Amino acid sequence: MGKRLNSKHKIDRRLGVNLWGRPKSPINKREYGPGQHGQRRKKPSDFGTQLMAKQKLKGYYGNISEKAFRKYYEEANSLRGDTSENLISILETRLDAVVYRMKIVPTVFASRQVISHGHILVNGTRVTVASYRVKEGDVVEVKEKSKQMPLILESVQSAERDVPEYVEFDPKGMKGSFIRVPKFEDVPYPVQMEPNLVVEFYSR
Repeated sequence: MGKRLNSKHKIDRRLGVNLWGRPKSPINKREYGPGQHGQRRKKPSDFGTQLMAKQKLKGYYGNISEKAFRKYYEEANSLRGDTSENLISILETRLDAVVYRMKIVPTVFASRQVISHGHILVNGTRVTVASYRVKEGDVVEVKEKSKQMPLILESVQSAERDVPEYVEFDPKGMKGSFIRVPKFEDVPYPVQMEPNLVVEFYSR
């Protein structure tokens, strides 16, 4: 099993959910966590519930580092409006999230990889930073030489996920655009996310 696949499965097992809704998740077979104590279940404290909400959201976007995730919270908190909504908006404008939403790749981990290897263009310019923030109207496409990559071809043709309405993507041209910043209710999470609890965790 590859290192990335292994890390994804570890996150699923540790959190006890099929975080990305994938058919190969080990949670589909065993719903308890890893290790000999994984089958024990106890009612979590308020802190534990908030921590779990944070770990789920952080893990879903490719296990973003704690330092970066806290920065996103601080930015969301400084903006006008609901902090939890702002946090989701920030996460969904990351380039790796947008490439994943367009179904160019099967996972957010693969998204990070194709971006860092220079396979993705934003408005005609190669961007190699996964955390690059996409703006409304930005055009995201697969570089011409990368359009025949098996990983990308297979993902684009997969029926595993749908492209949400806040992005558009032409699978033939391998090109799409980020139409608008989504609201929390627009984001197609396969499991229940609770960004309000994440805000509570950081605002303690």
